Amino acid sequence: MSEPTAYLPRRLPQDSFLPVRGLRYHVLQWGDARLVTPECPPLVMVHGWMDVAASFQFVVDALAALPGPPRWVIAPDWRGFGLTDAPGTDSYWFPDYLGDLDALLDALVPDGPIDLVGHSMGGNVVMSYAGVRPQRVRRLVNLEGFGMPATRPDQAPRRLAQWLDQLKTPNALRTYADVTEVADRLQKNNPLLPADKAAWLAPHWSRPGDDGRLHILGDPAHKRVNPVPYRVDEHLATWKLITAPLMWVEGDLTDVEKWWGHRYSRSEFAERLAHVATVRKEGLSPCGHMLHHDQPEALAALLADFLA
Repeated sequence: MSEPTAYLPRRLPQDSFLPVRGLRYHVLQWGDARLVTPECPPLVMVHGWMDVAASFQFVVDALAALPGPPRWVIAPDWRGFGLTDAPGTDSYWFPDYLGDLDALLDALVPDGPIDLVGHSMGGNVVMSYAGVRPQRVRRLVNLEGFGMPATRPDQAPRRLAQWLDQLKTPNALRTYADVTEVADRLQKNNPLLPADKAAWLAPHWSRPGDDGRLHILGDPAHKRVNPVPYRVDEHLATWKLITAPLMWVEGDLTDVEKWWGHRYSRSEFAERLAHVATVRKEGLSPCGHMLHHDQPEALAALLADFLA
C-alpha cells in the first residue's frame, strides 16, 4: 500500500529564530508587517501542549481562501516544543509562557494591538495575557483552553511529594522508526485527522535523533506534574480584567470527563467564563479537541467573521 500524499500548503510561512528571554525561539510568519492596517492587526496564534506552531497551517490556508486581504500571521513554538530551545529545567512554569509571549510581541509587534488566538494550553495563556496586558489585545480567541480543576490547599503537600518523586526518574517520550509511524500515531490520537494532514504534520512534529529514530519535538520534562496547584480564584481575577471581546470555540466531541472525571465539568467552566465581560460562544461539529486539525475551514470562517 502506497503512503498517502502529504497535504500541500496554500500559503507558505517564513521560518525565523529570535532571542527570547535567553532562548532561541522558533517563529513561523505568514506575511509581514506590510500587511498590517488598523482594521487588520497582526494575528498571533499560540499552540497547546505537545503541539507545534506548524499545526496552524491548515487554518492559515483556510483563511487565505476566504475573501478579504491577507493577514500577517505569527505562530511561535513554545519553549521546549518544536524547534524552540528547551531551557534545561526540571519543570515548566505557566508564568514563563506569558513572559515569552510578552517578549516576543515586544520584538515583533512593539506598537499597537494584536488579535490573539490560543489553543488548549495556549488558550489558557492568552486568557491570562489579555487580562494583564489588555491594551495589547484587540480581539481574543480561546480554542478549548478550559483551565484546570480547582484545587484545595490540603492537596499541596501531596502534589509537592509527587513532583519530588518524579524528579528522581528521567522522563522520556516514545520514539518512532519513520514519519509514517509518527503520522499513524497522530491519527491514533485523533481519528478525525485526515491522512494527508497527518503525513504533512509528522515531519513538523519530529526529527531524527542520533539513534536513527524519530523523536517527538517536545521536552519530556513537560510530562512532570506542576508542583504549584491551580488556583481558580487567581485566574478568574485576571479574566475579569479582559477588555477585548472573546470568542470561545469548542468541539462537540470533546469529552472533558476523559481528562478530569467528575472533578471539573463543562458547567463549572461556563461559570468561570461568565467572569469575562464580552463572550461569543461557538461550537464545531464533528470536531474534537484539535479544532484546527478537525475543522480548519469552519474555524477559519468563524475567525474571519469575529476578527473582521
